[in-house]
Amino acid sequence: MHPDVITHLRCPVCHASLSSAERALRCARGHSFDIARQGYVDLTAGRPAHTGDTPEMVAAREALLAAGHFAPLSAAIAALPVAPGPVVEVGAGTAHYLSRLIEASGSFGIAVDTSKAALRRAARAHERIGAVRADIWQGLPVADGAAAAILDVFAPRAGAEFARVLRPDGVLIVATPAEGHLAELVDALGLIRVDPAKRERLRKSLDPWFARADERRVRSALTLSRADALALVGMGPSAWHTDRASIAARLDAMAEPIAATLDVDLTTWRLL
Repeated sequence: MHPDVITHLRCPVCHASLSSAERALRCARGHSFDIARQGYVDLTAGRPAHTGDTPEMVAAREALLAAGHFAPLSAAIAALPVAPGPVVEVGAGTAHYLSRLIEASGSFGIAVDTSKAALRRAARAHERIGAVRADIWQGLPVADGAAAAILDVFAPRAGAEFARVLRPDGVLIVATPAEGHLAELVDALGLIRVDPAKRERLRKSLDPWFARADERRVRSALTLSRADALALVGMGPSAWHTDRASIAARLDAMAEPIAATLDVDLTTWRLL
């Protein structure tokens, strides 16, 4: 694991700093955490509330992102100004967006997720990324005021914990689906719709710690194969609530290419 990453981590048990000890991280009080052979370290403090994306969901996400369908969002995130220092991505998945942001900014990254399948890929996403298993609702194993930026792409938000981890001059970057996101697939396949109150729920989740500094819409037309569309369903929240065989059957009846819309709100926030 990259030494710059270890410097900014903290023990999930006693909150002391961590140091490298053979293939483990250890604090001065003797708490030790093995680094898996796949390259990530498990810093969960007890059983996570959710085990995260399944291997099938992670594979679908990796295939879709590799095909470049979400490239406009990747480019918009990478273009955001980030000060030197650690970038923490919460719900990082394969660390696709994190790797592009740190490559553009010259920073290094901490990819946080509860999914072991995702972390195996995140650990290999970039040489300057350290992959950490942790549950945001149990607290991030990151030192107070350590992060130059926090990245949250379609992931849960914990305002108080973000405020604790972020530097006073740091930036919180949040990507959330807008009302038109994948609307064509939602209508055709009966998928979960974007909550009309999502914008307001986002604001409430970050009050009273953050103020919105900037907002932009990332919107792009997608041209998908049936396999692409199935992967899109498989990587999102609808994967937990739909039958894959039923969705595949509906897609088989649709003519290719399948049109859909990438529609995402990209916001940046500063500490109050």
